[in-house]
Formats: sequence, C-alpha cells, structure tokens
Amino acid sequence: MLVLSRKVGETIVVGKDIEVSILEIQGGEVRLGFNAPRDVIILRKEILEEVGRQNRQAVVEPDPSVLDDVLKQLKKKP
Repeated sequence: MLVLSRKVGETIVVGKDIEVSILEIQGGEVRLGFNAPRDVIILRKEILEEVGRQNRQAVVEPDPSVLDDVLKQLKKKP
C-alpha cells in the first residue's frame, strides 16, 4: 500500500487521467474531489460491499413475491 501525505489544495494523479484533490480537512474528515472520465466508476467501499452483500442474499434468499410475479408473467405467454 502506498501511503501519501497531502495538504489542502494538493492533488494526486492515478494513472493517466484520474486526479484526486484534497479539498478540505476538518476534524477527523477529509473531503476529496475526483476528476476522472465519465466511464470510471467511483464508489465508497462500504457501498460496494453492501451491494455485494445484497446480491449474495438475493441469490440465497429470493423474495417469494418476486417469484410469484415471474411465474404469473410466464403463464401469460402463449
């Protein structure tokens, strides 16, 4: 893991076209600004982990009402 120290107003470059700027440091929080191409997905790690958890749960524990709806749709098809 690379560890860097930066001050407000300084920027880190990742790859050729991603910049991470330090916007504000206040108390125990750091505000970051990201400048990246629109096709680059930037997510907080806890959000990504939660989506993964929900996806795994959906596979293991399907919602019965969703299954009922799917069955109804299949029965309507000729």
